[in-house]
Amino acid sequence: MDREVILTEEGYAKLKEEIEQLSTTKRNEVAERIKEAREFGDISENSEYDDAKNEQAQLEAKILSLEQKLRNARVVDAEHVSTDTVSVGAHVTLRDPNDKSRSKKSNVEYSIVGSSEADPKNGRLSNESPVGKAVLGHKVGDIVTIPAPRGAIEYKIVKIEAGD
Repeated sequence: MDREVILTEEGYAKLKEEIEQLSTTKRNEVAERIKEAREFGDISENSEYDDAKNEQAQLEAKILSLEQKLRNARVVDAEHVSTDTVSVGAHVTLRDPNDKSRSKKSNVEYSIVGSSEADPKNGRLSNESPVGKAVLGHKVGDIVTIPAPRGAIEYKIVKIEAGD
């Protein structure tokens, strides 16, 4: 059974765009490489031809994989993301509950996205990540515990907004 892929509208659009680019531009580039490699003569001992055919196989496998992901996609509509509890598509602000400074600098903010869109460096955490799992379903004011290698970390949910 195929696994459901959760995507934001932005992630769905990017996936469609990538499939389109690979299916047209990249496919044509690889076909041209194969054509040029054939012109070198005997293809049984032609490493350029072998490389181009391998690239073609990898490209086709990637296109198939992305198309499968698209077929199994469940798109989270940003307009319908609840701000009552944390869910995929939400933007959540967290703070250490022991930090009494109330400074906005001590807040951390994350967008909760499906695993295929995760980009931790840019604040986009997977719903399957430790932080993502811990905050899902919780409300503003809740304190969540996140398992970490050096011991559990606690965060208080300060704000929940519809994702970007």
